[in-house]
Amino acid sequence: MLTQLRDIVDHVAKAESLDDALALLVKNTRHSMRTECCSVYLMSNDNLRLELMATEGLKAKPNTVSLGIDEGLVGLVARSCEPLNLANASVHPSYKYIPSIAEYKFNSFLATPIIYRRQNLGVLVVQQKEKRQFTEVEESFLVTLSAQLAVVLAHAKAHESWSAHLQTSVIQQKQFKGISASNGVGIAPLWFDDAQPKIEAILPSSCLDIDLEKDRLGTAVELALKDFRRSKKRFEQELNNETLAIFDLFTHLLNDPMLKADLKKQIDKGDSAEWALRQVIESYAGRFERMSDSYLSERANDVRELGQRLLYFLNYEDNLDIELSHPVILVTNQLTASMLASIPKDKLRGVISLEGAANSHAAILSRALGIPAIMGVEFNPAHYHKSLAIVDGYSGLLYIKPTEALTQEYIELQNEEIALSELITQDLDKPTLTLDGHLMKIHLNAGLSADSSIAVNQGVDGVGLYRTEIPFLLHQRFPSEEEQYLQYKAILETYPQKPVIMRTLDIGGDKPLPYLPIEEDNPFLGWRGIRFTLDHPDIFLLQLKAMVRANIGNENLSIMLPMISGIPELKQARVLINQAYEEVLSESDESFSKPRIGMMVEVPSMLYLLPRVAGLVDFISVGTNDLTQYLLAVDRNNSRVSHVYESYHPAVLLALKQIIDTANQCRLPVSVCGELAGDSIGCLLLMGLGYNSLSMNTSNVAKVKYIIRQVGLSEIETLIAKLLHHDDAEQILADMMAFFEEKNLSGFIRAGK
Repeated sequence: MLTQLRDIVDHVAKAESLDDALALLVKNTRHSMRTECCSVYLMSNDNLRLELMATEGLKAKPNTVSLGIDEGLVGLVARSCEPLNLANASVHPSYKYIPSIAEYKFNSFLATPIIYRRQNLGVLVVQQKEKRQFTEVEESFLVTLSAQLAVVLAHAKAHESWSAHLQTSVIQQKQFKGISASNGVGIAPLWFDDAQPKIEAILPSSCLDIDLEKDRLGTAVELALKDFRRSKKRFEQELNNETLAIFDLFTHLLNDPMLKADLKKQIDKGDSAEWALRQVIESYAGRFERMSDSYLSERANDVRELGQRLLYFLNYEDNLDIELSHPVILVTNQLTASMLASIPKDKLRGVISLEGAANSHAAILSRALGIPAIMGVEFNPAHYHKSLAIVDGYSGLLYIKPTEALTQEYIELQNEEIALSELITQDLDKPTLTLDGHLMKIHLNAGLSADSSIAVNQGVDGVGLYRTEIPFLLHQRFPSEEEQYLQYKAILETYPQKPVIMRTLDIGGDKPLPYLPIEEDNPFLGWRGIRFTLDHPDIFLLQLKAMVRANIGNENLSIMLPMISGIPELKQARVLINQAYEEVLSESDESFSKPRIGMMVEVPSMLYLLPRVAGLVDFISVGTNDLTQYLLAVDRNNSRVSHVYESYHPAVLLALKQIIDTANQCRLPVSVCGELAGDSIGCLLLMGLGYNSLSMNTSNVAKVKYIIRQVGLSEIETLIAKLLHHDDAEQILADMMAFFEEKNLSGFIRAGK
């Protein structure tokens, strides 16, 4: 039966329209199960009715029968979300007789819900005249078929193939969900830019003239370099130097001799320039994409953006500015920094990207420019070109053809947003004090200079996490000690008299270096972080020496060790740090102090060993992202289970409470550098648990500082003590939202932001 299942799903997936797909579904299912009737009902958009969409065996035609969710056996299956197998359907109390469909002649009834990620899409039914119960094998077949079909139908729904009669609103307002990339609200007609060539659409192709293809590629590189310089100049008056460094990164990548060599190597094999470009870009992007660190995995989008620009200039010689007579919301397949530069800011109310991630450079640039942005929205933009829309960058929601009432609501929200933005930046440079005088330290998470766009005098207390992986990942070889020294020195000098915590190389396993590939079945539990560097003391010592050298004259460096899971790792790392310090000291003409040494608490085993590390480290920093992932045994990058990843899960809060209590008992300084620290609710949860130092991405600093200033530490501690007794994250979130309402801070937690 497995072959029959595959055949049915394949035929349905390849159908040209949803109607054709459903017609094939009922026909092939009836044939495979040797039944006399098969029908499929789909759920209306308001989840209140079930529409008969296709049938073989019933008298009724598709689109002529509609059942309420509380009507009949089909409604029962939809409500209960479980199969129903009856030998004589008409005697069941939920049976509903509908004369027009001549269902009375069928007695046996088997139905199963079609569910995709907890959403009921419809019901699949088979029926037979003979009074008999369908076998377990037949029931299992239908359940399996429904599970496989759910993916196909969910895709069809997302791409607007759902039949028009399912729309229950006469106004036909549409709503789509994406990933919030830049906060804010934009109201304007949609403008779909589909002119950009797609790198994923490039098919294998060979060339006749290898030298000509290399020349074409060289020209494209020069045009792209010119384009990035032009884009940087375009934003010079609006952005600071740190954010403008985004374009410098692209320039650096384009000038990378290894990238050029790899591209030419593919052309030498006889590939066209376009096909060579796709292969190399996908190889480079794939290395980043396999990484569990969300910040690093999203660098894959930056590599693809680079490839996209090169592909553009392989086809066009000029970068055409988009001329618009009125403001728009830009919709594109994949947003790039160059696209943002091509549209006058006064004409851009928001951006929607069908692909992309919240920490791509285009997203970072959107935030810096104050343009609302949503990534990863699944819909067919060609159907709505020039339609009025609302982009809600807080919640990641897109509304198309909104009602007048909704539009007015968002206009009022825009006005509130402007006032709120002015409010939170008024005292950005002042200390972060609660209403009852408790001081909180706010630090930055940084990696690329683009993430460090808040200047020192704007109220940050230093860098709580500097990721050192980037140069290792962008090169085709291990960066030398001198290269690392110059980079680290520049960062330390950017924050004089303020602490800078540099995390040692967190690579390996799911973060393979391009020049040291690592293949593992379970990379999240594999050869990564401190495990990798301890196995390569040669690489580790070079990095440590570069850090120690960079600290001479600055004296603001702290070294942090990632993925520590036991005391032996910590002791071995300390030996190497001492060795690096002594070697640099012996080579230097001046004396200097040893950097503070800390460790990340992200592996659950360390919760029980914290009392034993007090004499081995000067501080600890909690990585809530991995800690939550490991505590809940969920891969948050896996869309099938990402909903299980709950930052406010009671187990996570109790673990965080245990960490801070133990650290305080041991007089061990502790901070938090995971995403929870920059979350509107998370920052108060952490403060109430006892944390005094938080490190976050640039975009969250002003918001978090303002929120903390509006509350008293004592009232938060009382609230958190109550929350620790809750059994699920929903209860915790509900109480926190009520507290935000009470404090007139609800504007900061739309959609949990």
